[in-house]
Amino acid sequence: MYKKSIAGLLVGVVALGLVSFKTDSEKYFEIARNLDVFATLFKEVNTYYVDDVPPAKIMRTGIDAMLKSLDPYTNYIPEDDIEDFRTMTTGQYGGIGAVIGSRDGKVTVQMPYENSPAHKAGLAIGDEILKINGVDVRAKSTEDVSKLLKGQANTSVKLDVRSYGQTKSRTIELMRENIIVENVPYYGMIDNEIGYFQLSGFTPDAGKEVKMAVQKLKEQGAKKIIFDLRGNPGGLLHEAVNISNLFVDKGKDIVSTKGKVEEWNKTYKALDEPLDKDIPLVVLTSSRSASASEIVAGVMQDYDRAVLVGERTFGKGLVQVTRPLSYNSQLKVTTAKYYIPSGRCIQAIDYAHRNEDGSVGKIADSLRVAYKTAAGRIVYDGGGVSPDVEVEQPTYSEITKTIAVKGYFFDYANKYKAEHPSIPAAKEFKLTDAEYKKFVAYLTNKDVSYTTAIEAELKDVAESAKEGKHYDDIIAELDAIKKKVSHNKSNDLTRFRPEIQEMLEAEIASRYYLQKGYIESSFDDDPDILMAKQVLNDPAKFKSYLKMN
Repeated sequence: MYKKSIAGLLVGVVALGLVSFKTDSEKYFEIARNLDVFATLFKEVNTYYVDDVPPAKIMRTGIDAMLKSLDPYTNYIPEDDIEDFRTMTTGQYGGIGAVIGSRDGKVTVQMPYENSPAHKAGLAIGDEILKINGVDVRAKSTEDVSKLLKGQANTSVKLDVRSYGQTKSRTIELMRENIIVENVPYYGMIDNEIGYFQLSGFTPDAGKEVKMAVQKLKEQGAKKIIFDLRGNPGGLLHEAVNISNLFVDKGKDIVSTKGKVEEWNKTYKALDEPLDKDIPLVVLTSSRSASASEIVAGVMQDYDRAVLVGERTFGKGLVQVTRPLSYNSQLKVTTAKYYIPSGRCIQAIDYAHRNEDGSVGKIADSLRVAYKTAAGRIVYDGGGVSPDVEVEQPTYSEITKTIAVKGYFFDYANKYKAEHPSIPAAKEFKLTDAEYKKFVAYLTNKDVSYTTAIEAELKDVAESAKEGKHYDDIIAELDAIKKKVSHNKSNDLTRFRPEIQEMLEAEIASRYYLQKGYIESSFDDDPDILMAKQVLNDPAKFKSYLKMN
C-alpha cells in the first residue's frame, strides 16, 4: 500500500525521532561498531576468498537478507529498478502498451491494452516479436525485452513481428506513448439491474475512475453494484480514502496510521459528500486482496455499507515510506500500522508464515481481538478482513492445470481466432459440442501427461513397502489401482469438460474483445459473482448480513 506525500513518500510518512539522548547514543555506537565489523569482514573475504568476489552481488545479498529479517515489505530498490518501481506506484510508463511473455524461446504478445500504440498498430495476442530496433530478442528474457520496448513518449520503435499461422514476418513502426494503466480495467452491466466494476490498483486517480465507473453504471440502469477487489495488491492510501468516501458519509473516519512517533500519527476522514450511500453494494474479496484494498473492504464492512463476498483478504496492515539512498537507490521501509474505523488492524499476526498462495491461513480465535461494526456486528483483527459470505473457491483438476501451464489454451485460442473471423458477444459465446471435440482432437498429439495426487501417493506407498519388505504382498493391489487410475485419466477431458471449456472460452473471447472479453466470459460461471447476484437479488438476505444477529 502506497501514498504520495511531501517528497513522494508512500503511505503515511513517519519521521525518525529521538527517544532520548542516552538511548540513541548507545544505539548509534552499536551501529558504528557493527558497520566496522561488516566492512572489515568484507575486506577479508575479498582479499582471501578462494574465488573472485563480485562486490555488488555479495553486498546486495547481504542487504536483502538483512531487510528480509524485518518484514516482507521493507526492500532495497537499486537504481536499475527505480523505473519499474515508479511504474508500479504511478501506473504510468513510456512504451507501446502491451503485456508480453516468453514461452519455448518465443517472445509473444500476451495482451495489448485497448487503444494503445500496440493495439492501434494491429498487434494481437499471440503475435511473436522477433526483433526490436534490429536486435534479435528470441533468446532474451521478458525483462530485457520489456526494457527495449519502453522509452520516452514520442520516440519510435521498430518491431519485426510474426503472426500466428504465418511463415513471413512483417515490420511495424510504433510511436511510444505515455501509457497509463487503468485502475478500473472494466465496468459493465451483468444483467438489467446489476452493474459490475473491477478495481485492479490504487495508483493516482483511482478514486476518479471508480466514481466515473459508478456514474456510468447508474446511467446504464444499475440499481445494484458488484465492486470487485479480488487480487488487488493495494497502492496509494489517499486513493483508498477517496474511494471509501464515495460510499460513506462526509466526516466519517476512514483509516488511522500509528507508528513510533506520536506527532506523526494521523486519522484520514471522508472529506466530501458521498456519491451514493444507499445503492446496494457487494464487495468481492480474495486472499490476494491486500493493503489499500483491505482498507476499502474493511471500511465498507465496519460501516455496514456493503456485504463482503469471497475469501478472507491477505492481511497487510503495514505502512511503508521510501527513503532516498546514495547513487539514486531507495529504501522502502515499514514505519507504521493502519487501523480501520472499528479500531482493528488487519495485519496478519504472523506475517512471516503464510500459505503457498500468500494467505495467512487459520488463526486461533484466542489470538484475535473482537471489535464491532457500526451496527454491532462482531468482526476480528489480525489476519485480513473476513467476508460476510465465504465462497468456496474452485480447485481445478490436474489435467486442466496441465493444459493451462503448457500453454495449450493460449495456442488453441490463437488457432481458433485465425479460423473464425468473429464470435458472438463474450457474455454469450459458448463452444459447441463439435468445437469442443476439435479441441480434444488438437490435444491428441500434445504432451498432456501429468501425475495425479493418487498416483503420487501410490508411488510413496510402493517405496515404503519396498523398504519394509512388504512390496510383494501388495504389488497386485497396487497394479490394480494404477490401472483404474490410468483408465480414469483417459476420460478426464470428458469428466472435467465444464472447467476446461470455461477456461478455453475465456481465452478465445480475449482474442476478439481483449481484457473486456476475458472478464465478461466469466460472468456465468464465476462462483463469487454468482453468489453476489444471489445476495443482491434477495433484499431480505442482503439486509440480514448487515444487521447484528
